[in-house]
Amino acid sequence: MSNIKACIFDLDGTLTNTINAIAHFGNIALAAFDLPEIPVEDYKIYVGDGRDKLIHRMLGVYGKDNAEMFEKVRDVYDENYENDYLYDTDAYDGIRELLEELKENGIKIAVCSNKPDNVVHFVTDNIFGENYFDAVHGVIDGMPTKPNPFTALEIAKKLGVKPSECLFLGDTNVDIFTAKNAKMTSVGVLWGFRTRNELVQAGADYIAENPHVILQLIGR
Repeated sequence: MSNIKACIFDLDGTLTNTINAIAHFGNIALAAFDLPEIPVEDYKIYVGDGRDKLIHRMLGVYGKDNAEMFEKVRDVYDENYENDYLYDTDAYDGIRELLEELKENGIKIAVCSNKPDNVVHFVTDNIFGENYFDAVHGVIDGMPTKPNPFTALEIAKKLGVKPSECLFLGDTNVDIFTAKNAKMTSVGVLWGFRTRNELVQAGADYIAENPHVILQLIGR
């Protein structure tokens, strides 16, 4: 894949390990309405499609997924998360080294997440440094979310590269579908929240067991 000029990364489960934080704030929100905690392992299945679908799935466990409860739980979740975006959150082992090597090899790097845009910028700025990435995009109200290819294609335009010159990396089937919809090469990563089976069934072009193999994939 010597034609690759840019790597676009999902955030949660790909660059940063946030599952404990998501479970922590999700369970705080549930407890506020006397609903039992959900195990961390279950949250790994519920995440990936953005905060709203996460809340719907959490409430669906208890048959409480109605408009009124959704808004109440979402508000508590947001209020607590907004007070501590970096709670129990850091880059996965090997990620910082990978990003530095990509930069050194002239590969542009970007983030495409289904988290709210302001949260994505806050997390990336604080964990990796301000303006570290060539482009960072989360969800903005009114814009489509992954697996719609809109944001991925907007990132490619911003970077000045063709979709065929992009590697799109993520840990869920949503990321693989996004890559396919954007006509980018997809890499499913195994250090995140989902299984090899899910990524293979979604049609990932490549599977990466650790960050160190990414450079090998693109021939650097």
